[in-house]
Amino acid sequence: MRRLRAGLTVWVTAVFLAAGVPAQPPAESPSPFTVVLAPSATSIHWTLNTTLHTVHGTFQLKNGSFHVDPATGDCSGLIVIDATSGESGDSARDGRMHKVILESARYPEITYRPAHVSGRIDLASGGTVTVEGTFTMHGQSHSLPLTVAIQPNGTGGAKLSTSFTVPFVGWGLKDPSTFIFRTDKQVVLNVEAGFVPVAEQTPARPVLKPSEVHTAR
Repeated sequence: MRRLRAGLTVWVTAVFLAAGVPAQPPAESPSPFTVVLAPSATSIHWTLNTTLHTVHGTFQLKNGSFHVDPATGDCSGLIVIDATSGESGDSARDGRMHKVILESARYPEITYRPAHVSGRIDLASGGTVTVEGTFTMHGQSHSLPLTVAIQPNGTGGAKLSTSFTVPFVGWGLKDPSTFIFRTDKQVVLNVEAGFVPVAEQTPARPVLKPSEVHTAR
């Protein structure tokens, strides 16, 4: 009997391997989760090269949250940057930036709306993913893919970081260059944000009272 059981075990294992079916059940796919970004845990730095020197500045996050389904890569939500918060440490330069270039009084928000994530989303071990989404600035929307690095912090949360280029002159904003002072026609943004993912709750099925149960006819 023992030999028969051993023989059956070897036979079943061989059949599974030949068929390419794992002997152990596959691991469950990560559950959908929501990311809520806090302005205090988010930094947005921008860099603009000029003929004289490199200008560094910052923006402030206004708010941001998005929903991610790791199984499908579907993503939805909105990240909002306060355009009026842009500054470089030079009041005259910043005044011209807001009045002439950004027109931030008229367009006070810069937004990014993610739509899809490609790559393995692993908040425990980290990695790099590509996010497809729409970047809206100065009233105009443009498709903008982002390469996002995920770095776990060891406490259940993670840090997101990305760097991307915005060709603002090509997107219709005014060129800040003058006859003597020349600037690049694109600006580089570096974004870092820490967060703790919020697991999605599966809605509980309603409990029907006997009077609410209808028999199909």
